[in-house]
Amino acid sequence: MIYTVTFNPAVDYVMYLDEIKAGCVNRSASEKIFFGGKGINVSIVLRELGVDSAALGFTAGFTGRAIEESVSAMGIKTDFVHLKSGCSRINVKIKSSVETEINSQGPEIDDAALAQLFAKIDGLEIEDTLILAGSIPSSLPSDVYERICVRLDGKGVKVIADASGELLLNVLRYKPFLVKPNNFELGELFGVPINNIEAAAEYAARLQKMGAVNVLVSMAEKGAVLLDENGAVHSCGVCRGTVRNSVGAGDSMLAGFVAGLPNGYDYALRLGTAAGGATAFSDGLAAREDIFMLLEQL
Repeated sequence: MIYTVTFNPAVDYVMYLDEIKAGCVNRSASEKIFFGGKGINVSIVLRELGVDSAALGFTAGFTGRAIEESVSAMGIKTDFVHLKSGCSRINVKIKSSVETEINSQGPEIDDAALAQLFAKIDGLEIEDTLILAGSIPSSLPSDVYERICVRLDGKGVKVIADASGELLLNVLRYKPFLVKPNNFELGELFGVPINNIEAAAEYAARLQKMGAVNVLVSMAEKGAVLLDENGAVHSCGVCRGTVRNSVGAGDSMLAGFVAGLPNGYDYALRLGTAAGGATAFSDGLAAREDIFMLLEQL
């Protein structure tokens, strides 16, 4: 079974208008509402690709109930910890000539709630997969990724970490099955620019020496590179299309990659690239038919 963790899920309220003027009343041309967060995004795209998963994390208040109901209605199993106070986030995203985002803090997560999440994670079994995606809310300890990895160490659970900076470096000792930095995040780890496939493969190998089993590096318009557990380098170009949305493209790529793994690393990389492109070329997350249409380009 695949499990995703979203520590701070959100309702994304997207407003479209031609131009926004500070200090004035602005009226939108249209609005859309999306329910997600990085782990939930992965679960949604996995579902589009016919792969079951369970969404874990924290929800609170009326927005938390809306998020959980929406995710469940998509056919995704949910097992969130329900916080006693506060509300899950509402993020306002303004799409105009200049994109503007206002992301809220989210509810306070106390030690008792974190212990409940740990108890759920303790129930994972051999051959299960746990996907940890995104940053850590300020109310949680900064080493929460590590504490989860410690609990799963030696149990045969495949841990996938989509993180950056110290958050990523600190889990490498636990030999995660996959890490997924982009080229900028990978470059920041080593203080170098990474602008081509050769450099991405070189520094992915350094992460592998530090403990990562597989390293997937997304490089925007330059494509993607995978260094697999056998030391083989796989690369893939990008799909053709007009970029309309960057939110969730990386999560979609990860979902496509995981969904494609049973058919080998080359296919997983292509399916991941197609899924990321399908999200980038749409207003919301990737739809199945768009993913497979783009896959034909690759």
